[in-house]
Amino acid sequence: MLSSSLQSSLSNLSCSPSSPSDLPEYDTCVSKLMIAPCRSEGILNGMEVQVAGGAAGEDRVQAVCSEEHGLLFCAIYDGFNGRDAADFLAGTLYESVMFYSNLFEWESKIDATRAPDDSEFGGHLQYIFEDERKDSAANSFANASLHPEREISSSFQHAVLDSLQRALNQAENDFLHMVEQEMEDRPDLVSVGSCVLLVLLHGNDLYTLNLGDSRAVLATYDEVNDLSGHKRLKAIQLTESHTVENEDERTRLLSEHPDDPMPILAGKVKGKLKVTRAFGVGYLKKKNLNDALMGILRVRNLISPPYVSTRPSLNVHRITKSDHFVIVASDGLFDFFTNEETVDLVGCYIVSNPSGDPAKFLLEHLVERAAECAGFSLEELMNVPAGRRRKYHDDVTVIVIILGTNKRASKASTCV
Repeated sequence: MLSSSLQSSLSNLSCSPSSPSDLPEYDTCVSKLMIAPCRSEGILNGMEVQVAGGAAGEDRVQAVCSEEHGLLFCAIYDGFNGRDAADFLAGTLYESVMFYSNLFEWESKIDATRAPDDSEFGGHLQYIFEDERKDSAANSFANASLHPEREISSSFQHAVLDSLQRALNQAENDFLHMVEQEMEDRPDLVSVGSCVLLVLLHGNDLYTLNLGDSRAVLATYDEVNDLSGHKRLKAIQLTESHTVENEDERTRLLSEHPDDPMPILAGKVKGKLKVTRAFGVGYLKKKNLNDALMGILRVRNLISPPYVSTRPSLNVHRITKSDHFVIVASDGLFDFFTNEETVDLVGCYIVSNPSGDPAKFLLEHLVERAAECAGFSLEELMNVPAGRRRKYHDDVTVIVIILGTNKRASKASTCV
């Protein structure tokens, strides 16, 4: 089951919103959405899937679940300077991931034929791809799930990560090409961008891809018990934060632009952007796109572009019996909570409300804390007009994936 709390318009996916009477009276910005099963020939070859999509401010969220294939795809696209980049990702990235996984299957069959004596590749991966159906973009995942007790090879894991990166690169190239075609009529497109956080759960492997400052945080039981003798949860951040505050990112940016005396200005990349890696934002990547802007919007002294990288951080984590859940969220959540606080909140909530919605619970606490920090009552903050609420908290999207035998996911968004 995927339960969602989303505000604003929904993408053209099979979704059934609940009635407004389901909402808390004070919260006019968070609505409830229950996802119904749907069949989609173009997504998973006609298999039963559940799809969710929605919009909250400039955030976009996407989820595709197939129990038969043992596959859960979740993504948060945290857009900035407009919605176009996040909308583009929501409409193309999942299909691209499936395409490149299918391409990997085809290439693997060819290589296995050429090198039949390679015991690891020819034995394990040849078995994985023994199904000859070529019309399904999900075959590489489906076939690997036929016998989950068999160990997935590191070659397969690397291939999945490679498929994710190739899909992102394809989306980036297509988007910037579109921007170049339309920038004469819409010069604003050159500044539109998005952070990307993608989580793919396949069997016991949890893959992550991220650009920007959204986070995936794993909650796992510590080996050391608390004072009451119970196992305690600890937070493990699975993703890197690509911002100028990250010393590694700051050092990388400076080293890549030795001829530019000011690649970082006023705490931002060229004085414009806090994140050092992002999708889109073409004016910080190509001189001709920067030239499309007028006046103060144009970046002066764009000496050695690109200044914003599209090279993602990639990771795969093998899930163990100690792992409990994963929190996937845009950066606005972590403006108010540490990783440890989010894990503690969700952990306590799941214990007391095993069938509840932990993502929505987190957002309710976020709004309460934002009101407290602003010196408002909750009601006063909720009465602030939507556009002005960004002064007090960012657009926030949260997905909680509960691991183990009772796997399920909930997600929620709030807008300002």
